[in-house]
Amino acid sequence: MKPIQLISPVDGSIYAERMPLTPAAAEGVVARAKAAQKGWAARPLADRIALVQAGVARLNTMKDVVVEEIAWQMGRPTRYGGEFGGVNARTEYMASIAAKTLAPEMVENSDAFRRYLAREPVGVVFIVAPWNYPYLTTINTLVPALIAGNTVVLKHASQTMLVGERLAEAFHAAGVPEDVFQNVVLDHATTEALIRARSFGFVNFTGSVAGGAAMERAAAGTFTPLGLELGGKDPGYVRADANLEVAVDVLMDGAMYNAGQCCCGIERIYVHETLFDAFVEKSVAWVGQLKLGNPFDASTTLGPMAHRRFAQTVRDQTAEAVAAGAKPLLDPRAFADDGGAYLAPQILINVDHGS
Repeated sequence: MKPIQLISPVDGSIYAERMPLTPAAAEGVVARAKAAQKGWAARPLADRIALVQAGVARLNTMKDVVVEEIAWQMGRPTRYGGEFGGVNARTEYMASIAAKTLAPEMVENSDAFRRYLAREPVGVVFIVAPWNYPYLTTINTLVPALIAGNTVVLKHASQTMLVGERLAEAFHAAGVPEDVFQNVVLDHATTEALIRARSFGFVNFTGSVAGGAAMERAAAGTFTPLGLELGGKDPGYVRADANLEVAVDVLMDGAMYNAGQCCCGIERIYVHETLFDAFVEKSVAWVGQLKLGNPFDASTTLGPMAHRRFAQTVRDQTAEAVAAGAKPLLDPRAFADDGGAYLAPQILINVDHGS
């Protein structure tokens, strides 16, 4: 087996390197997770909630290190402070609704029948997390899975594999048993083999369409429930009665934040003809004020894309659109575009709708 390398988009260096588990070691992880699940589920709900909240609280104490590591791993500027606002808010919300959501629901309690819906843990939850919002997307599944009495095996994206290590460090330090939440480094073949072997009660994957298709093929015939959150092509629409300043601000932020690397990032915009020219002019001005650069520079508002190959994909798509008649409105030379991971932002008009 070959080591998995994390290439930092900041400078192209190898930021981290880990050996993936052998198939036998991975099966051992699953066995320990299964063995620990019933004992974890038997704990009072209030105890599970408290331990999960303590894990997130412990993560908050690591904020400075976490924010720096996110920048090195996937390029997000440190000025944005990581994902702690969302992580904390979602944790507290899921903790607050847990008792009601997990309680049995009585459907009928009569002389003839006693019928109710009981919520039972699914067993071992396998999380395959993405790099673009590496903490928030993991928390979205990790917190409710643990609170509901499941054990969790987390495989983070290779681009952000230190995130899984930090989460495990925080949760274990807070008292969540090590076999209840395990972080692993796996290659694709071992990942798919575990799914084919019906190792998990639920698989949650956030990532590419191709990755989701691979997960679906691996799970075929196993009846393992899958939660797949894959790619999108998200539109914005500016009506004739829109507040122009607000529309420009929210749509350009939605398109450019995180270097455009959002599952729900704005990728195309339809503007009413009465506002079109003004919207385009203001949008070009808005994007023109972004500063592309080193994510550790406090003045940087746009960092590199997570990998130079991702940036090249966008360059190729832009060139294809321009060749088909689209008009670019921003000069890449006005930004610190290095032809690698640091990609200048762009706005195109006259785009073929079939592009």
